[in-house]
Amino acid sequence: MKSRRPKVLHEIAGQPMLHYVLEAARSAGADRCIVVAGYGFDEVRQAAHAVEVVRQEPQAGTAHALLQAEPALRGYRGELLVLCGDTPLLTGETLSELVAYHRQNGAMATVLTARLDDPTGYGRVIRDGPGNVCRIVEQKDATASELTVNEVNTGIYCFVAPLVFDYLRRVSPNNVQGEYYLTDVVQLMVADGLRVASYAAPVADEVLGINDRVQLARAGEILRRRILEKLMREGVTVIDPASTFVGSGVEVGCDTVIYPFTIVEGKTRIGENCVVGPGARLVNAVLGNGVVVQYAVVVDSSLADGCTVGPFAYVRPGCEIGPRVKIGDFVEVKKSRVGEGSKIPHLTYVGDAEIGAGVNVGAGTITCNYDGFKKHRTVIGDGAFVGSNTNLVAPVVVGPGAYIAAGSTITKNVPPGALGIARSRQSNIPDWVARRKKSTEV
Repeated sequence: MKSRRPKVLHEIAGQPMLHYVLEAARSAGADRCIVVAGYGFDEVRQAAHAVEVVRQEPQAGTAHALLQAEPALRGYRGELLVLCGDTPLLTGETLSELVAYHRQNGAMATVLTARLDDPTGYGRVIRDGPGNVCRIVEQKDATASELTVNEVNTGIYCFVAPLVFDYLRRVSPNNVQGEYYLTDVVQLMVADGLRVASYAAPVADEVLGINDRVQLARAGEILRRRILEKLMREGVTVIDPASTFVGSGVEVGCDTVIYPFTIVEGKTRIGENCVVGPGARLVNAVLGNGVVVQYAVVVDSSLADGCTVGPFAYVRPGCEIGPRVKIGDFVEVKKSRVGEGSKIPHLTYVGDAEIGAGVNVGAGTITCNYDGFKKHRTVIGDGAFVGSNTNLVAPVVVGPGAYIAAGSTITKNVPPGALGIARSRQSNIPDWVARRKKSTEV
């Protein structure tokens, strides 16, 4: 990956690839999940906070890695799924089928295989005359004839525990890389006459491993397509899936339309009959029904039913926007609550504010919330009218039904129903332009 970050923590559709592997194991019915980590152990342990994590040191191969889990599994007797942390497209359905096939065949080990058009980089599954798996050979150790085999080992197995650990201790590093290969367990079991089965993955894409950024992007494309197809089958219209990016934790209601060049991430929840995009980005946002967001960014905030946001608006973290609120072009709102039916149509900054219902905020209004040391709140009561080009210097309260004259800088509270005006009196000087021109003539 050419990265300081552990490979399994690189993200696809908003989640580390390790997340998808663990979810697949859980959905297949795994009672426990144990992660074996070497490089970046502390980062992996933090990311897998709800899972047992054991350390592999040194990183001496896949057999050595699995052996590190033995103390955690002492006394366990049953099926043991061994998965790769860099296969984020794997599904719980395939793992369930693998375990069922393993049980039906009374196998001591079952290998999940796949047939690939280009098997480069994968270990090859070598079969005997009757077609039974007899061994798995890594690409670097394979002969020319073995490299022509397109059936590959996915690195995913179902073993019987604790038997597998006995065989792990018999593995030796007699290979090009000098590592302890988990694949050697298969050959040792076959040599002892134990039943080793294989189950072919129904979709080869599921077992694609990630070894560089190109493969990461390819897997991301496949995963996003799955997400969008699921949404479309649930009643969401996606105008152009190729230019729409929706994360795995996102929920979208029926009859919502998502336009191109839209990115929806995190734990975003979108209601029914919404219009999102074009050019929108939503991160951990909660949208009610009938919300419209176009050419705008909404982060860690909620928009109630019937809101419209954009174009070119930024709703920053901590905002609660009430029903039927309009947030228009070139408006930025931060850590504020806006009441039902209020309008902030254009060219405005609202920060650390409490805005009531039915308020009109004129163009160019700024809540001056920062004094250089602390942030202060602005409160605007229900039905107030704030004229264009107003500065509200917090802390300040504008009472319900009050009016602020355009061009004012308000530094004191405005009582309910009052007119607040704070600007210099205009003076007009007759004939000033003509006199100035005359005085500058040469």
